[in-house]
Amino acid sequence: MNFLSDIQRAHSRRWFLKDCGLGLGAIALTSLEARANANPGNPNPLAPKRSHFPAKAKNVIFLYMGGAPSHLDLFDYKPELARLNGTKPPAELLKNYQSAFINPDNNLLGPKFKFKKYGKAGTQMAEILPHLGSVADDIAVIRSMHTEAFNHAPAQILLSTGSQQFGRPSLGSWVTYGLGCDTDNLPAFVVISSGSKGPSGGNANFSSGFLPSVYDGVQFRSVGDPVLYLSNPKGVSKGNRKAVIDAINELNNRHFESVGDPEIQTRIAAYEMSARMQDVAPEVTDISREPDHIQKLYGAEPGKRSFANNALLARRLVERGVRFVELFHESWDQHGGLVGGLKKNCKDVDQACAALIKDLKQRGMLEDTLIVFGGEFGRTPMTQGGTDGRDHHPNAFTMWLAGGGIKGGVNHGKTDDLGFNAVEDKIHIHDLNATILHQLGFDHEKLTTRFQGRDFRLTDVHGHVIKPILS
Repeated sequence: MNFLSDIQRAHSRRWFLKDCGLGLGAIALTSLEARANANPGNPNPLAPKRSHFPAKAKNVIFLYMGGAPSHLDLFDYKPELARLNGTKPPAELLKNYQSAFINPDNNLLGPKFKFKKYGKAGTQMAEILPHLGSVADDIAVIRSMHTEAFNHAPAQILLSTGSQQFGRPSLGSWVTYGLGCDTDNLPAFVVISSGSKGPSGGNANFSSGFLPSVYDGVQFRSVGDPVLYLSNPKGVSKGNRKAVIDAINELNNRHFESVGDPEIQTRIAAYEMSARMQDVAPEVTDISREPDHIQKLYGAEPGKRSFANNALLARRLVERGVRFVELFHESWDQHGGLVGGLKKNCKDVDQACAALIKDLKQRGMLEDTLIVFGGEFGRTPMTQGGTDGRDHHPNAFTMWLAGGGIKGGVNHGKTDDLGFNAVEDKIHIHDLNATILHQLGFDHEKLTTRFQGRDFRLTDVHGHVIKPILS
């Protein structure tokens, strides 16, 4: 048996590739080894890396409002839409328009809430967003967003990955692929959902796609163990678990030396990270350790599942070096029950969003933490569900950004008088993603990876940096 093993070792696949085939195997193998050993001093794929140019931001907190908030009722006040409430939309407006569910000829529906002007810039927002209004001078509101997709899963994946197709790397994965992480004890990319289910687009919203899976988003939980299966099973001591991990990683290291598959390194890093997180994660996710006045600032209630708790946790995570935190709040799909649904949603997120800005600012962290707020598309000016709902609408919607080199008190872009089409300084999803990468120090056209014979990037072949909102 030992004799056979010696022969197998001596005549391995690597030997065959190296010494046979007129040397072509040796050339290919050398190339693969060079790629695998590009950073021999630090093989950790999440080690901090340099960006293309000096960055304004080093962390991102993406407040992902799944289901699509109504821009017309929250951020984009339209007096003409209010005046024409209950009438038919102009025929020319609907030419070649494809709606998701409703008859496009449904009556127009005016804004359901009063609007107020906030801050020195006089930013208009609905009265059900008073906390966000209090930080209006710290945010840049983009009212001219548009996209191609008008159903939730494709639109969410487009926002997250730059493509409606499954299998592309997400924004958080591209960021951690490009920058690495500032901590060895926590994941580089953390995902937390307020509800019992995640986004309509599923895990594709935070998948690493064809990048190594070490750049996947790691799902944290609001209640119970921070990460599933992090705790030791009953009867398994910390020492026993360490011995098992050490043995597994020894086998994985031998396997990696043999085949050079980077996914083996991902596996090794995952085991090692889980061991370190057993000590660190419970403390990080315990928001009850925060002073009472900070918990009250967010409206947080330790031990409960809530967006407020998650927003406070997001601050604790970036404070400890996590590169990208994504909070999913999947509850904005008001085809009916618009008034009640928006009141509840705004009660859930308004105070916490404003608190996150204030808290980061008082800690000196807002200047290098980029906050992004928004959903996958907007809502129609036409009614659905009687007079208390709106359909999906890709032609116009609103998002806002703060911190990380973003100019506060800015109102960028406009829609037409009915909030139907973006008409001035139109901003596409690719432009938004190009801007986020720019603030992190990347030329979005140069942050690429080769897959299936060509170079891929987050913005595909599109995207322009939104320079008017930059400080």
